[in-house]
Amino acid sequence: MGLIVDKMESIIPQWRGRVKKLIKEHGDTVLSEVTIAQIYGGMRGVKGLVCDTSYLDPYEGIRFRGYTIPETLKMLPKENEKAYPYPVGHWYLLLTGEVPTQEIVDDLQNEFHSRQVVPKYIWDVIDSVPIDTHPMTQFSTAVLALQRESLFAKEYEKGIKKTEYWRPFLEDAMNLLAKLPVMAAYIYRRIYKSYTPIEPSSTLDWGANFAHMMGYESVEYKNLMRLYLILHSDHESGNVSAHANHLVSSALSDLYYSISAALDGLAGPLHGLANQECLKWVLGLMEKFNGVPTEEQIEKFAWETLNSGQVIPGYGHAVLRKTDPRYTAQREFALKYLPDDPVFQTVSNVYKVVPDVLKKHGKAKNPWPNVDAHSGALQYHYGIVETGFYTVLFGVARALGVAAEVIWDRALGFSIERPKSVTTKQIEEFVAKK
Repeated sequence: MGLIVDKMESIIPQWRGRVKKLIKEHGDTVLSEVTIAQIYGGMRGVKGLVCDTSYLDPYEGIRFRGYTIPETLKMLPKENEKAYPYPVGHWYLLLTGEVPTQEIVDDLQNEFHSRQVVPKYIWDVIDSVPIDTHPMTQFSTAVLALQRESLFAKEYEKGIKKTEYWRPFLEDAMNLLAKLPVMAAYIYRRIYKSYTPIEPSSTLDWGANFAHMMGYESVEYKNLMRLYLILHSDHESGNVSAHANHLVSSALSDLYYSISAALDGLAGPLHGLANQECLKWVLGLMEKFNGVPTEEQIEKFAWETLNSGQVIPGYGHAVLRKTDPRYTAQREFALKYLPDDPVFQTVSNVYKVVPDVLKKHGKAKNPWPNVDAHSGALQYHYGIVETGFYTVLFGVARALGVAAEVIWDRALGFSIERPKSVTTKQIEEFVAKK
């Protein structure tokens, strides 16, 4: 499997030692207290998971293995000075904590090329689904159907040692990640481009190849795809898609089961569907005012949205307390490549107005934009106007992060997840005693 296995073999024993020491010496140390509001509020803010691939800082935004987004984009290998980094290099960073060399990226990309052939029965499965079935349903179904290929499932049946679980998980991750863009692009071409699939390239990198198979060959869009896949890859393990992956895998369900579950969670309106809702709101704003609206018109539309009991999509975040650096990275891309695009100009003007409106409204803890406020506008500019497909794009990206997370779950021998529940009556009795 190349250089990545050698690296994992060298670092896993060190991490196992760190975890074993923490449990042995400090296992009874209290790390987090849970409030009743957190119990009823989706466990928000409860420290109950371990994730080393990324960490979401309220003020700095996401850090990939300790590196900020600007640092990550600057230091990862890339095709040339004008290009954005290779997503497979980013996956190596998430998996190992080290910045890869070009040699490592080439080795990993060759592994992906050798594994990107999708079995014919998967095309049969996709083609058996009505063409108007949601793209994410088709995508999740295809991933789940691939489960028959799981090496971990086969090795487990043979009696593989627990300390070796990570090896077939890594193998499954490489096999699945290599195929995800091929299956996603096939679904895109099937639904929106009259059933005209495009064969994968054996020379393009993972991100550029995805763009190619969707039918978009411009250098700009290939760069956008690389950026998009990196920015949407990982967001620590508490979000729905990552947690679903962790939870399902904790039962030793293989990677195909857990990533299919992660995609199902990502499809929800409160998670991956948000970028679609953001673009819909922006286009509705432009339609009402016949083009790029003024700041006064945006303010009026924003108040109409809030006063109708709705939220302004793309603004606010459960953790962040400043503008999402992923939003900023996409804004910088737009300023460089599409400054005159009317949708981007509208998104930019909304950025000037909406935070102050939300501050006056007083209900949003974080009035600043998140990643979803911008990502749809960039896809729309390059011709991907089929907003129903946006969650699939997100799903391909998120698979990078959740695959890396679950490989480490198995490497460190994490247990099956089983939190304890209480009844409402028990809570009432506890409060009465207090």
